[in-house]
Amino acid sequence: MTRTLFTNIGLLVTNNPSEAVRAGGTKTPTGEIENAAMIVDNGLVAWVGRAVDAETGGGFDIDAVVNVHGNTLIPGFVDSHSHIVFAGDRAGEFAARMEGKPYAAGGIRSTVAATREATDEELRHRLHSLLTEMHAQGTTTVEIKSGYGLDVATEERLVRLAREVTEEVTFLGAHVVPAEYKENREEYVQLVIGEMLEKCAPHAKWIDVFCEEGAFSVEESRRILNAGKEAGLLPRVHASQLGPGEGIALAIEVGAASVDHCTYLTDADVEALAASQTVATLLPGVEFSTKQPYPSGRRLIDSGVTVALSTDCNPGSSFTSSMPFCIAVAVREMGMTPAEALWASTAGGAQALQRTDVGKISVGMRADIAEISAPSYVHLAYRPGVPLIGRVWKDGELIAG
Repeated sequence: MTRTLFTNIGLLVTNNPSEAVRAGGTKTPTGEIENAAMIVDNGLVAWVGRAVDAETGGGFDIDAVVNVHGNTLIPGFVDSHSHIVFAGDRAGEFAARMEGKPYAAGGIRSTVAATREATDEELRHRLHSLLTEMHAQGTTTVEIKSGYGLDVATEERLVRLAREVTEEVTFLGAHVVPAEYKENREEYVQLVIGEMLEKCAPHAKWIDVFCEEGAFSVEESRRILNAGKEAGLLPRVHASQLGPGEGIALAIEVGAASVDHCTYLTDADVEALAASQTVATLLPGVEFSTKQPYPSGRRLIDSGVTVALSTDCNPGSSFTSSMPFCIAVAVREMGMTPAEALWASTAGGAQALQRTDVGKISVGMRADIAEISAPSYVHLAYRPGVPLIGRVWKDGELIAG
């Protein structure tokens, strides 16, 4: 492997305050170092510091040099919530919402129908196309859910295809109850916790459930999550997207790594999250697309809740693959500062996936890095919609730009 020096970094965001202070940077959560350099060895960060100290940085012999030309380097985005294995299109549904039709999650079934009919190659092509979009916008770690099959064979296909591109695979057989089980919900729950779970668990790391009116009740969700845990999967939960409910409390009860959406939160929900280890993952693209009210990131952060940002890239409620877009919306609409939004989309996403090897630029971490063609990450919100992400590296290897 090549030992590479990244130099002439105008601003390096480490997300490691102690690392930054050691190198003369700031003690803020984003741990910023100005006029910085970094050495990558064997796919890992081996040294970070000031550019003037790079020649003595650990005594490394350098094989290659990357000139960042005064731009900003940040940890690669960690997109901890996506649904990018699917077929079909729901642009008509989006247009109807823009004309005033409310979102009620019913369109999921149309994606299910298209996905069941698609071949593996068709699904794989869409998956790789969206993954390429994500890489080009700075995402280096992505979680992918199933949930558009809702039968044993298709759900198994979705988690198997997702596992080809990421270790962060989530089994979401409990997305909604499919049409053929509309009159027998219990039979479908039994299928999810039985044969479907048995077939999907070998390809998955996580189990998720849409705990919401119109999807799965708290009791159904509890049974499904506990069955997943017994099968060796780790829990995460969709909750409080369409209205307040008991999903937040359930997520904390089962020890979920994250509870996602959190659009409608009570004071009790916020207090419980602050006292737990469960990350609140906010999905700005959803509120943008559904016209629902934006949750307050400010309220959560001020209450001591760990917050992550993610795209929720899916064909119905948030068809965006852009973490920079989500950062801009979170800053504009959710009361988050640019630094908080950046941290939530990198280190926060890593915590939502219980990952300790990504989300930071620190010695020993994976060299997953994105270049912003600007003097500061603030430009991600300051210049929304502008393609500011330049080069992107995963494990020290260039994957975009």
